Amino acid sequence: MSAPLSQLYNLARLGNAGAAIRVEADESQRAAIAALAGALSLLHFVAQVDLKKTSSSRFLLSYRLEADVVQACVVTLEPVAAKIDHAFTRELHFTATGRPLPEVADLDLSGHDLSLEEGEEPEEIDNMHYDLAGPVLEEFLLALEVYPRCPGVAFAPGEDPRAGRWTGLDKT
Repeated sequence: MSAPLSQLYNLARLGNAGAAIRVEADESQRAAIAALAGALSLLHFVAQVDLKKTSSSRFLLSYRLEADVVQACVVTLEPVAAKIDHAFTRELHFTATGRPLPEVADLDLSGHDLSLEEGEEPEEIDNMHYDLAGPVLEEFLLALEVYPRCPGVAFAPGEDPRAGRWTGLDKT
């Protein structure tokens, strides 16, 4: 199965000044992403990607994802609209031969925080053609509400002594 959204970028062409790329899903792609996510619909899905070359073999990608999604309430099954505004980064390390390439020491990266979270390693890639949409889809799926609920609706479990099952809805 192919990804519902793809945008390849050749990192070998990235200059020292970096680049800004927009990743936007059209109507059919939004429908496919919604189906993948188990959502009712996806009204808006766009990401801005700022790419920086940190060395000859390392790249920093800063993403900003904005999406408007409609999910089903887990209690009433009514539509629940949500807005996602999520920023994240990825660091890539090109290792075509399994060994790091020599570093470029003359890049001016002042003012950029290039540190990874403690224990994080850069993602190793073996191809300079990188799909910028892959991380956007991953982060979108992670940002979705796992148990979406309509405002004021709560699940209030009550024990049914006859069946030993939890029952009950509480509209607060």
